[in-house]
Amino acid sequence: MRYLIDTHVALWVLKGEQISDKAKAIIDDVTVEVFVSIASAWEIAIKVGLGKLKYDGGVRAFLDDVKLNEFQIIGVEEAHIEQTEGLEYRHRDPFDRLLIATAIAEDMTFISADENVPKYDVKWLW
Repeated sequence: MRYLIDTHVALWVLKGEQISDKAKAIIDDVTVEVFVSIASAWEIAIKVGLGKLKYDGGVRAFLDDVKLNEFQIIGVEEAHIEQTEGLEYRHRDPFDRLLIATAIAEDMTFISADENVPKYDVKWLW
């Protein structure tokens, strides 16, 4: 199985914060592939740059931490952008929309605490 974790979930895991038991079980399972989108790194870079988020070492440290935790990084592909275009406008955040579209296009389960995610036809876990 392949899973894509939302930006906030990645931050919570990397900072040692509490996540749901279901999400923790999946993320801790060495038999599954867990991905973080490069779009999450972009979102973090923007928020750190604006002073809306603090992450010691900035986006470089985030990317290093992602790799140390053995998460795989998935890029933004044409199919993800095309999938975003077809999504109903139920969520205003462009990063979340791109992550949802990526999960759909890649047939991944999206791990997120975001209450808007179930509004989409995406495999979802929290």
